[in-house]
Amino acid sequence: MSSMANLKGGTRPPWVGLGAGVWLQVASGNAFNFPLYSHSLKSVLGFNQHQLTMLGVANDIGENVGLLPGFVINKFPPWAILLIGALTCFSGYGVLYLAVSRTVESLPYWLLWLALCIATNSSAWLSTAILVTNMRNFPLSRGTVAGILKGYGGLSAAVFTEIYSVLLRHSSSKLLAFLCIGIPLLCITLMYFVRACTPALGEDASEHSHFLFIQAASIVLGLYLLTTTILGDVLSLAPPISFSFIVIMILLLMAPLAIPVKMTLFRSVTNKSRTSNQSATSSGCPINENVDEKTEPLLTHVSSATHVGSFRDSDGPSEIDLLLAEGEGAVKKKRRPKRGEDFKFFEALVKADFWLLFLVYFVGVGTGVTVLNNLAQIGIAQGVHDTTILLSLFSFGNFAGRLGGGVVSEHFVRTKTMPRTVWMTWTQVAMIAIYLLFASAIDGTLYAAIALLGFCYGVQFSIMVPTVSELFGLKHFGIFYNFMLMGNPIGAFLFSGLLAGYIYDNEAAKQHGLTLHGLMLLKSSVSCLGPNCFRLTFLVLAGVCGFGVIMSIILTIRIKPVYEMLYSGGSFRLPNSSRH
Repeated sequence: MSSMANLKGGTRPPWVGLGAGVWLQVASGNAFNFPLYSHSLKSVLGFNQHQLTMLGVANDIGENVGLLPGFVINKFPPWAILLIGALTCFSGYGVLYLAVSRTVESLPYWLLWLALCIATNSSAWLSTAILVTNMRNFPLSRGTVAGILKGYGGLSAAVFTEIYSVLLRHSSSKLLAFLCIGIPLLCITLMYFVRACTPALGEDASEHSHFLFIQAASIVLGLYLLTTTILGDVLSLAPPISFSFIVIMILLLMAPLAIPVKMTLFRSVTNKSRTSNQSATSSGCPINENVDEKTEPLLTHVSSATHVGSFRDSDGPSEIDLLLAEGEGAVKKKRRPKRGEDFKFFEALVKADFWLLFLVYFVGVGTGVTVLNNLAQIGIAQGVHDTTILLSLFSFGNFAGRLGGGVVSEHFVRTKTMPRTVWMTWTQVAMIAIYLLFASAIDGTLYAAIALLGFCYGVQFSIMVPTVSELFGLKHFGIFYNFMLMGNPIGAFLFSGLLAGYIYDNEAAKQHGLTLHGLMLLKSSVSCLGPNCFRLTFLVLAGVCGFGVIMSIILTIRIKPVYEMLYSGGSFRLPNSSRH
């Protein structure tokens, strides 16, 4: 890993890694495809709604339980983490393909549940490697980087929907085969471009414009995907036109790579002088230099260097060495970190702010994923049978929330030292209204409600990621981030698996004059129609979000002083976490 750390920030490698990370982040959104093939699992394999929602829980558990990649990200290089993600994707989706295509008959339910967990667990491996590496490469712009990467992750559902509709002709078995083979090939192709770099801690005038370019490109891509999906559904387009949509989509996905190309062709005077003073290593990568003089007053040369090492290296001297040194009076006893500094995992677990943030995030994503997992059935209950339009609307809203949440929170945290969690509060207030709108089932409101919910759902992600790093540091960010993500599958189990699935099947039994046990025997042959299928579920979700709003307000008040410390000068100031 030491050779990787020799890559210099402010040069091409970090931007190449960010461009490659965009593609891999889209690939990591493979778990969003569950609504596209869930109907085949129900009809081909004969599952009832409760069994299907429990498969949705497996989908969310696999996607969000990433404690293992969170632990090993500090032990292995990013390419190794990505390779593991490729293997889990191949093996998990391979089993699902064999079942849906009927290549292998009568696979047990528990095996399919486990295979779906393994398949979507690739998302945890991919997103951990990409997010942790790029946030460490751009530590002073972590909110922007998180918003960009999570924004592209939010667009992944629309990207896969375009592929599913145009190239795969709405075939669930072909989609599973594509996920099984295509994503691993992409990982193997790009994994060596996502590399750890020594971050540039000085101000870079071009960095802001580069981020603006990527954000603008992602907005264009989002609007393009939404437009082409709607056109493909409303109009009967000729195959050449449909295939041209895919080609343009690929070109737009390649837009972030224009930055390293531009840096190669049009090198600035600063970069030229910087390069002339560097000596190349045997690997061809520049060695570390002194940090640029344009640093914040609190960032002296020594403190900057030690802090960069604090999230790149190991924990330093052993506990025995420290105890001996303390006994000899050589060092003072190590104090516990303060909020904003680098925490170890178990040090963070005893902090109230850690659990408040977890609860707030759990409410936002746990309720939102309930709608996502039941999207096809919600649409059918209200007379909308085309899941692709609903999923595209949710995906675009999710993208807009992730990107917008990162950009807006970054602006206000620098200009007003406003805690990012303010935006989690407001979006959960909006989610209360949205769930009440779902429960009312007013004609013509379903599409708008889906898009708005996707937006609020996306904001939860883009705010949680930088907030965790700001409160508890980047050194062990991988494990903190993945622990927070567990709020998603827990919410899916409680609100989707236990609540929504049971209420749906119970209402379907009432409509067809059956007992719930009799409905279980009929399995997939009976569907529920009308607003009562999910009305009680939506009312419960609205009440849960009310609880989340209260917790979010308390958290925001508590962490306000932390943000005043970190952003008091209008830009991020690294705390002296290494001076214990």
